[in-house]
Amino acid sequence: MPGQPLRLLVVDDHPMVLDGLAAMLAPHKDRVLVVASTTDPDRAAQLVRDSDPDVALVDLRMRTTTGIDLCEALHRVDEDLKVVILTVYDDEQYLFRALQAGAAGYLGKQVRAEELCEALERVAAGETVVDPGLAGRVARSAARLERGEYWPGAHLGLTQRESEVLGLLVGGHSNRAIAERLTLGEETVKTHVRGILRKLGVTDRTQAVAFAIREGIFR
Repeated sequence: MPGQPLRLLVVDDHPMVLDGLAAMLAPHKDRVLVVASTTDPDRAAQLVRDSDPDVALVDLRMRTTTGIDLCEALHRVDEDLKVVILTVYDDEQYLFRALQAGAAGYLGKQVRAEELCEALERVAAGETVVDPGLAGRVARSAARLERGEYWPGAHLGLTQRESEVLGLLVGGHSNRAIAERLTLGEETVKTHVRGILRKLGVTDRTQAVAFAIREGIFR
């Protein structure tokens, strides 16, 4: 309602983060009012029903789920709810996955009170808000794509070499075979594989291959 503070739900499985956000936003309660908070993401859906927030601010990585999965779950409860991801992870691939899940914002945990209030108000007004530092990297990636500097997985933050390694993983090649194929040291290949796993948000080679096929990076 015009003139009323926006109603905020906060979900983070670290109590210190909840306490810090509450203290940070307390002087701005005329703009942003924390109507509910929880360290248990399983309670978030019920809190949406009980407290009718305008915006949910959720952590990206929690012990039992991710903010991306929680975003989708909360939208099943209230499709009009705006969800903002708050995170220490600034990889582009997390941003893209969050936006695909319907998130309206993606902010770093270093955000200051005034910046957070402004971002939440913009989200509540219908805008999509992305952390400025990450937005700059995304813009540079878009510029590379516009110039034709594209390779499979570039939109997820993979380097060209990581893309080549991932393609060979999908083809069933071992680290040794990849090293020989690309004229690299085997330890260098292992380093690239670790980078691929981190950027795709998976834990092993099998999951990386499944992700690449599922997302159409390689077939």
